[in-house]
Amino acid sequence: MSALITVDRLVKRYGSGHGTVEALREVSFEIPEGQFVSVTGPSGCGKSTLLGLLAGLNEPTSGRVVVAGQDVAALSPDARSDLRLRTIGIVFQSFNLLPTFTTLENVAVPLEFQGVPWRDARRRAVAALAAVRVPESAHDRLPSDLSGGEQQRTAIARALVIEPPILLADEPTGNLDSRTGQAILDLLAELNAVRKLTVVMVTHSTFGATYGHRTIELADGRVVRDVTAPSRPALHLVSDADPA
Repeated sequence: MSALITVDRLVKRYGSGHGTVEALREVSFEIPEGQFVSVTGPSGCGKSTLLGLLAGLNEPTSGRVVVAGQDVAALSPDARSDLRLRTIGIVFQSFNLLPTFTTLENVAVPLEFQGVPWRDARRRAVAALAAVRVPESAHDRLPSDLSGGEQQRTAIARALVIEPPILLADEPTGNLDSRTGQAILDLLAELNAVRKLTVVMVTHSTFGATYGHRTIELADGRVVRDVTAPSRPALHLVSDADPA
């Protein structure tokens, strides 16, 4: 099976001289299409730095990140933005929803950047919200009027609306209670299983990591463990009425 994501001897340093911090040290791995990968490790081990490099939000000090056949660091800033707009969906811990936009408008934003007419963008946004079970009654509400679970589902819908082959999730349950967090993990596992979406999820949660087909553990900027799980939890599919 060919790799959708290749990380080759990746190094990332911050600062200079005696103040240099090496966040990642010679990290290498491949992720095939359709795999769900959990990236774990203690705080400061380089997890979020790695995800930022996969998304092209930062540039490596050395080494390569190849996503869908493209060397991310070799791309221009505009080309990296286009990669995120068409190939990579990103979900953040803090949701990052636009506070003055409605739920529906937040989801439609990436399509507007693609030049999709509003009528088509609205239709696709409605479909994406339905896929993550955000009720229609929430479509015209502002993020401040949504529960934490609804905000994260909206953020996932926004990432999915461009129909990317890859979803990057940075601590997606970090701001949620345990029940709502499990519902979000179940949703990510469902999207991976049903849509064959490649998922790379950074998590500090041992339980959350069990949702991956595979766990890559970092410590001090290095890969210290890379194991394939024999199985993962059965999906707990929540209903539209679930308040999570």
